[in-house]
Amino acid sequence: MKIALQRANDAVHFVGNSETADVKIHIDGSPEIGGEGLGVRPMELVLMALGSCSALDFVSILKKQRQQLDDLQIAVEGTRREEIPHIFTAIHISFKLSGPIDPDKAAKAAELAVKKYCSVHDMLAAGGVDITYSVQID
Repeated sequence: MKIALQRANDAVHFVGNSETADVKIHIDGSPEIGGEGLGVRPMELVLMALGSCSALDFVSILKKQRQQLDDLQIAVEGTRREEIPHIFTAIHISFKLSGPIDPDKAAKAAELAVKKYCSVHDMLAAGGVDITYSVQID
């Protein structure tokens, strides 16, 4: 696996891309270090990685369970420590589903997706991050 970053201005705006897709991701720093709001911040990308890693498996498991998923929204919120480096100490993933979904199957799918199949979860948890999740069905 390999990615590339290209500096996009004389501040801290970068454009990232991978060898697996022709998609560009804009990354920028905080205003304190010269960021101009031109992209997501690196630690936000970590939250996105955890949320998307869990989401891919969550959807796949629900399909295997023959659950009709009409919509899925995911919110990921992280708490960071005060001292440098400002690493995450806790992260919560909220899965909000809609459709005629069995709550027990959704709970099992979330548990498997987050705790068993998501490699991002395992890397963060190995570093001491407390990762929790919740499932809401509308």
